[in-house]
Amino acid sequence: MPTLYYKDAQRQAQKELRACTARGQHPYLPVLDEFLPPERIVLGVDLGIQQIPLAFVVGTRTAGRTRAFARNFMPLVPDESEFSEKWKRLCAAHLEEGIRDPILVYEYLNRYYVEEGNKRVSVLKFFGADAVAAHVIRIPPEQNGQEEVLRYNEYVAFHQYSHVNFLEFSKRGSYQELQQLLGKQPGQDWSEDERRAFASAYYYFRRVYEACGGKRLSSTVGDAMLAYIRVYGYQSLRSGTAAEIKKSMLKMWEDIVLQQEPNAIDVKLAPGQEKEEGFLSKVLPKANPVRKVAFLHDKAPKTSGWTYGHELGRTHVQMVFQGEIETTAYYDVCDRGPDQVIEEAVRDGNTTIFTTSPRLLQATLHAAVEHPKVIFLNCALNQSHRYMRTYYARMYEAKFIAGAVAGVLSADEPVGYICDYPIYGQLASINAFALGLQLVKPQGQVYLEWSSAAGGVEGATWRLRERGISLISSLDLTRMVSQGNEGCGLSRYVGGGRITLAMPFWRWGVYYESILRRIRSSAFQSEYEGSSKALNYYWGMSAGVVELRCTSQVPAGVQKLAALLQQSICGGCCDPFRGPLCAQGGRRISGPGQSLGLEQIINMDWLAENVVGGIPAYDELSETGKATVGVVGIDRAAPAAAERKEAGAAKEQ
Repeated sequence: MPTLYYKDAQRQAQKELRACTARGQHPYLPVLDEFLPPERIVLGVDLGIQQIPLAFVVGTRTAGRTRAFARNFMPLVPDESEFSEKWKRLCAAHLEEGIRDPILVYEYLNRYYVEEGNKRVSVLKFFGADAVAAHVIRIPPEQNGQEEVLRYNEYVAFHQYSHVNFLEFSKRGSYQELQQLLGKQPGQDWSEDERRAFASAYYYFRRVYEACGGKRLSSTVGDAMLAYIRVYGYQSLRSGTAAEIKKSMLKMWEDIVLQQEPNAIDVKLAPGQEKEEGFLSKVLPKANPVRKVAFLHDKAPKTSGWTYGHELGRTHVQMVFQGEIETTAYYDVCDRGPDQVIEEAVRDGNTTIFTTSPRLLQATLHAAVEHPKVIFLNCALNQSHRYMRTYYARMYEAKFIAGAVAGVLSADEPVGYICDYPIYGQLASINAFALGLQLVKPQGQVYLEWSSAAGGVEGATWRLRERGISLISSLDLTRMVSQGNEGCGLSRYVGGGRITLAMPFWRWGVYYESILRRIRSSAFQSEYEGSSKALNYYWGMSAGVVELRCTSQVPAGVQKLAALLQQSICGGCCDPFRGPLCAQGGRRISGPGQSLGLEQIINMDWLAENVVGGIPAYDELSETGKATVGVVGIDRAAPAAAERKEAGAAKEQ
């Protein structure tokens, strides 16, 4: 029997050899010594004996045996040789009692290169084993800032607290997201039972995924598993049968395919120009009629300025489409259970559902997969999901102008800025404000505080006032009377009072009206059919969804400056992020005349050099802040525990 197995393995080797040659790929095993200099290899760190995934064992340490195997580790040496006899004996040993002696490998960038045990690897791969015992020596990569190295650093940090080495992602931030989706704090250690349960779920999922055609995709099994957990949750994966998981997976297959896109998001910066309706268009049914529209809010208008702003948008829509569209608001959705409330909204006959908080994103995605005939949109930024769309506004444009106004009015005094959450989009607003200030006051500084940390808005305001700062840019939305007297927009504090100077506005009514008009026309569906990516709306001043309003307390000349900047931004003549730009510590972001790309703005995780303050750690945030950051927070908003783990990982390397 071992002889038959060896011949079968040889056939697999020859097939791999031909396939690699046809692709122009090196057909033999990669050799670590050939692409890493000896001085790097001697820096290896001994990790001891552990189980390693055979899928990540890809080559040999030295060139001695490389041509004895095809690239898939199957043997090329003729039968009835000393090599083949040893392979057959290992084959018999594996079938009778299992291969127990650990191999010796060098690990580099999460791939393993064998120094001792090539034939053991070959036999185990032939029989489809998942793992092998190995004595591992890790070679730390050069910290050159390349994407591959940055992803590997995240893996090393994750491995520190999970001890999971078989999971691989193709995009940064995925390990942190997985930790959050599993209900664990960033940096929190995994128990041995949790590791075993996760390994079982992973290999179970992998079999179903590959049976559905996953091997044809360029993304990793980890990418697909993370996409699945986003929609159905980890517990569903743990408790579901193979048939149930396959059924669910096929429902969301477009989202899984999307994971192989290097840039998975198609960002729409402005609404398209819809044609004016003719007579027949007005009397005939719409291509995508919108009858009932639901707005789901995580809080209520009386307790949340954010919800209040979206409710103003809903009432605007109700008035504009009077008699054509019926809108319904659902409040305090997080307290009532997002999944249940969304199902209620679907049962109520709503064909378009807006969820206005990033905290509702996961429940929205799950519902979008389960109800493909209902249109779902979530108010968030930088989310790659095929079955729902996200929308957000380029508030940084208004903040840039507000910063310029503050620069003119501040004379020699410093300026304060209060932000809520360290999430995508907010860092761009902070930096745009600081750059607007710098535009008219080159040496001006912005002192940053966070309302999602200790004391809320009042606490952040008090900390700035303690520094002697009276000119402060606070939150953007008009508050209800019941919420007290927290400052909104740019204000000057005088004695015990406050004078409002300029207000950035989110014009949600304009936003919702435009989206609903697109849904009623063919434009909305055409966008989906014309792109294979996730669709994100990221509109700004040119679309009329953001503006800055100055009060009569601002001198006429400064108001003219604000109006001129707004016209320039709308016309494309003024770019808030045109270089040279430097981050805190003097790190160069861009050179003179260079503009940041859209992806750089959306994923901004740095603070401008004239900002005094930092990004809060996860465990410094309020509970609402943690919930929001857990979904759409920037990677740097990590808890102190995670930072300690990363420091330990760096020391290990």
